[in-house]
Formats: sequence, C-alpha cells, structure tokens
Amino acid sequence: MLGENYVYFFTVQGFFIGIIFGVLKSLSAEGLFLYTFFITAFFYLFSHVIIALYFKTIALKAHYFPKEIHERHLDIFVNEINLREQLIDSASKITDEAVKVNQQAVTNG
Repeated sequence: MLGENYVYFFTVQGFFIGIIFGVLKSLSAEGLFLYTFFITAFFYLFSHVIIALYFKTIALKAHYFPKEIHERHLDIFVNEINLREQLIDSASKITDEAVKVNQQAVTNG
C-alpha cells in the first residue's frame, strides 16, 4: 500500500477521534472545532513522521552498497594526497634552501 494511503487513514481516524473528544470535553462550538482541528492536525503530522521513518528504514535495508568501487576511489584519493604531500615537501625544501642562500648573501653582502 502507498504511504499516502496511510496518511489519509490516520488523518480520518484523527478527525473522528477529535470529534468524539470534542463532544465529550467541549462546552461550545469553538471548543469542538479546536479539539477536532488540533487532534486531526496531530494525527496528520504524526502519520507523516512515522511513514517517513518507515520508508527510510525500508530503503536502507534494501540498499546495495558497492564496497569495491568505494575502496578503489578511496585508494585513488589516497595516492593523490600522497603525491601532493611529496610535491609540497619538495617545494618547502626548495624554499628553505632559497631562504638560506638569501640569508648568506645578505650577511656576506
């Protein structure tokens, strides 16, 4: 059954429960209307939350996770990071040597 059918079912149940509760508890037409409205709105929102959680858990159980593909992608990323670290290390060594040469030139200058 579709999720929206459950929403409709619980909303109608909330409407009738709201009418019954409103008739038993309220002393005026406004009270009957407010009880019916708030109880129906609660059932409507609550049914959306429950159905969203239900379909989310169903989708997670049936979901296929391609582990091998993710591992290959992660290996590629790790190799790229290692290459970039080596490039940065060599650039920092060159920069350190250039600073030393400049300091020697200034002191000998």
